[in-house]
Amino acid sequence: MKNAKIIQDLQKLGIKGDYELIYNPSYEELYQAEVSPENQGFEKAEVTESGAVSVKTGIFTGRSPKDRYIVKDDVTKDTIFWDGKVNLPTTPEIFDSCKDLVLDQLSSAKKIYVVDTFCGTNADTRLKVRFIVEVAWQAHFVTNMFIRPSHYELENYGEPDFTVINGSKTTNPNWEAQELNSENFVMFNLTQKLQIIGGTWYGGEMKKGMFAMMNYYLPLKGMASMHCSANVGEDGDVALFFGLSGTGKTTLSADPKRYLIGDDEHGWDNNGVFNYEGGCYAKVIDLSAEKEPDIFRAIKRDALLENVVVNNGVCDYSDGSVTENTRVSYPIYHINKIVLPSKAGHAKKIVYLSADAFGVLPPVSVLDENQAQYHFLCGYTSKLAGTERGITAPEPSFSPAFGEAFLTLHPTMYSRTLIGKMKEHGAKAYLVNTGWNGTGKRISLKDTRAIIDAIIDGSIENADKVRLPIMNLEIPTSLPNVSEGILDPRDTYADVAEWEEKAKDLAAKYIKNFEQYCDNEEAKKLIASGPQLQKQTI
Repeated sequence: MKNAKIIQDLQKLGIKGDYELIYNPSYEELYQAEVSPENQGFEKAEVTESGAVSVKTGIFTGRSPKDRYIVKDDVTKDTIFWDGKVNLPTTPEIFDSCKDLVLDQLSSAKKIYVVDTFCGTNADTRLKVRFIVEVAWQAHFVTNMFIRPSHYELENYGEPDFTVINGSKTTNPNWEAQELNSENFVMFNLTQKLQIIGGTWYGGEMKKGMFAMMNYYLPLKGMASMHCSANVGEDGDVALFFGLSGTGKTTLSADPKRYLIGDDEHGWDNNGVFNYEGGCYAKVIDLSAEKEPDIFRAIKRDALLENVVVNNGVCDYSDGSVTENTRVSYPIYHINKIVLPSKAGHAKKIVYLSADAFGVLPPVSVLDENQAQYHFLCGYTSKLAGTERGITAPEPSFSPAFGEAFLTLHPTMYSRTLIGKMKEHGAKAYLVNTGWNGTGKRISLKDTRAIIDAIIDGSIENADKVRLPIMNLEIPTSLPNVSEGILDPRDTYADVAEWEEKAKDLAAKYIKNFEQYCDNEEAKKLIASGPQLQKQTI
């Protein structure tokens, strides 16, 4: 009966043909489909010695932001932040043309997987999201990453709030005439409540696509929507970790001393912090049991590895020959210490993570209220190789709210909601650099974890501090279990003048970037809280 209703829904969308429908498959059904001998190319999965399966995602080993469009119509013309960089407009006609290509592709499929999920823990704010795909491991990916309804919830699921139609096997031959960027496309139509995908096999387009939609709907209801991981201690103390890909959100929130709420996407309402997802999506380049035991143990049956080199079932996590952006998705319950349902109270500690590849930022800075606003709007990090198509070397990046690529409203909307929650609940912010220093080596995970411990237990507040010039940051001189000589980045250089030169260059980029927010007096007041270029003594 349920399958008949789903087939009717697919026919209404325009998907016809003689296909086998697989509705909300079990992990065992997905596993058998993934390892089936009939699969070839990017559909083929390898079984690893841990029991997890590993797949390749083709030329797309990260998101393709230049191929991402939103239909500009009466619903979106005055609400979407049309910045010309992240939210690229397209027309209803072009969207429908690309949608027809996807529907034609799926109408010729032998199998179609329909996966009904929830995006969001709280029943009053979550989206019911339906995924329609023809590739077993893509169904596996969304089963891992989104919240899995119970049998009762599926029986009473009703109509989805949003539908994602993934036609990764098709491309758009008319892209040049339609003035698009390429033959590949990721498009959203908020009037039709549809996302369509063509040409890219990368699972992250589905995950981040729905994050962008939550970033649209929730702030308009007055809730903070955040690109962050979150965990909670035995006493109910909640910590948030903001950061772009490669900065350590997933790694640092998987703390054996605390309980994981989620690793990437959260909301914050009047009741507290809640997860959007039902799984984790971790980078695994150079992964080891010693450095990241929780993530390493999570790679077992039902986990899905992407673009990892596998030799006779053995994963070589040190091999980045396919991409540096090797990944694993797994159900959140693969982490031992979790909160279910994935929500907790109000946050008290806010950590901004930056992977500074240029050796300027200190490993940790204590931010005051104005600095918390300034650095949230800046969202500085270095884009690392592999996280986006075309990124092959580190690049300085300013990403408001530490998630510009997923913001659908004006950046100040996210700042306003977050800072409002922080003030209301007395939360304190810290800037943590998980990148490099003057030694040319990355700050060790051991030192970063010790820094996070000092933030969580409050010992950082009692440490002696100095003001770091140019960057205008307050830094501790020593912390428990943190290596000596690294907390002040100047001490990691043979010649402090080299740090000063790099700091001035980075400070100038901060100042230039912040000009976009200085069209009102409130933002102008924050300038004094950022880096300063006037003459200073080292």
